[in-house]
Amino acid sequence: MSKYILPVSVFGTVFGCAVLLKNHVTGGRCPSKATINGKTVVITGANTGIGKDTARELAKRGGRIIMGCRDMEKCEAAAKEIRGKTLNPHVYSRRLDLASMKSIREFAERIKQEEQHVDVLINNAGVMRCPAWKTEDGFDVQFGVNHLGHFLLTNLLLDKLKESAPSRVINLASLAHVVGKIDFEDLNWEKKKFDTKQAYCQSKLANVLFTRELAKRLHGTGVTVNAVHPGVVATELGRHTGLHQSQFSSSVLSPFFSLLVKSPELGAQSSVYLAVSEEMEGVTGRYYDVMTEKEPAPQALDEEAARRLWEVSSKLVGLEEEGQHDKSSTSAEGWSKAAQTQRQTLGPAVSAAGL
Repeated sequence: MSKYILPVSVFGTVFGCAVLLKNHVTGGRCPSKATINGKTVVITGANTGIGKDTARELAKRGGRIIMGCRDMEKCEAAAKEIRGKTLNPHVYSRRLDLASMKSIREFAERIKQEEQHVDVLINNAGVMRCPAWKTEDGFDVQFGVNHLGHFLLTNLLLDKLKESAPSRVINLASLAHVVGKIDFEDLNWEKKKFDTKQAYCQSKLANVLFTRELAKRLHGTGVTVNAVHPGVVATELGRHTGLHQSQFSSSVLSPFFSLLVKSPELGAQSSVYLAVSEEMEGVTGRYYDVMTEKEPAPQALDEEAARRLWEVSSKLVGLEEEGQHDKSSTSAEGWSKAAQTQRQTLGPAVSAAGL
């Protein structure tokens, strides 16, 4: 019997350390028990992964949940599942394709017409390491969906958010922003060779810059905005990375990867924390690694880059500045001349099918 003691002890030690490591990496569950009865939460990309579990958790806390998704069949199935599990009948599916400016405007207009208030906007949807696809409007898919789509949606809902103050905006960013850089001369990868990794990192850096600039523009309105890296989560987001598409990665790397990755349920806890936690009241312009505030990368602290990105993004999506520091036009009457010119230089649009 003694010959088994050492192997069992070693196994137990390794297993115990693995559990402790995973608990440390995942960050645990949202400590707040706050409910949000009567509050309306809009979540993009909510039919799967982190978004779906965020919707489920906030529905359990009594929220009126608006799930914005591209695939309506999957979205309604997810909404029905959440209604059944939480016994909250106020969970709704709405069509939103972040690769289409037209769809974003239609979604936002419907929200403004149907909802009395918007208390929380969670910009959760995203794509990662895609091929050199273009959105319906001719933008690089990762920059278009991850940044421009949410930039436009947030601006279109700003009046509703201000009317609902105190309200919150949460942008899902990524640790990948630390190696990102904004190429203002070629945001859509038309002059240089396309690099799917750098395109993703650029879009995630844009998320943090957008968060910080928006927080400045919303100062004094009662609307807060924060960015969060949810950690390494097992979702469909990484389907283009090829991590588990080879025998080596599946058999050798997968066991180690599983020690560091967390479930979508745990991945959603950071969004839930920023959405409901009492200690987040009034906190704005910050970057969180799971549920811990961290200083973002130096390039994410560049105020001039944040201002310039805002101005460029406004032109690209057709928003017209009204002359006030914290307000952009939400008119749905089409593109400004600057945006039309930009679209013409981007060439023919390519379908973003498969997002």
